[in-house]
Amino acid sequence: MLFAGVFFFGSCENEIEKVKLLTSSENLPSEISKDIIVTYSDSAKTKMILKAPLLERYPGDEPYTEFREGVEITFFNKQGEQESKLNSNYAINYDKDKRMVAKGDVVVINSFGDKLNSEHLVWKEKEKRITSDVFVKITTKDEIIYGDGLDANEDFSQYKIKNIKGIINIKDEGPKAK
Repeated sequence: MLFAGVFFFGSCENEIEKVKLLTSSENLPSEISKDIIVTYSDSAKTKMILKAPLLERYPGDEPYTEFREGVEITFFNKQGEQESKLNSNYAINYDKDKRMVAKGDVVVINSFGDKLNSEHLVWKEKEKRITSDVFVKITTKDEIIYGDGLDANEDFSQYKIKNIKGIINIKDEGPKAK
């Protein structure tokens, strides 16, 4: 009988800890917004438009904003023209170090029409760089390039691919004469 009582008491301890964990305000967002469109501007010029189905902002010593249902970000140059666009299935933005991590079907398209596909990308706002350490595919109008990562400027107009695996030139020769 004593053994059953000790077992039951231990079980209650675990349940109390689970309740504390679930009700802790540390794990809860301070803000939840749905179907958002945020326009960032500087000196009355649009710099970026962010769209997301869900935004969750978490306070604390290391505040962050999470986009668990994906994000679409359009970047503009000083003339107000679209410079590049980023889409991903998930993103998290770390406020203090001004760093955003995008995951899951990440696509970046620059003003030249070059398209980057990856599963993981980091945008370092302070450094004005985007990086990846996983497989990347870049499609331009002339070629398809594969690699094991990349380092690029934030508008994706200049990039360096790590461990290039192959380049395929695509040429449209048009209809062949008979």
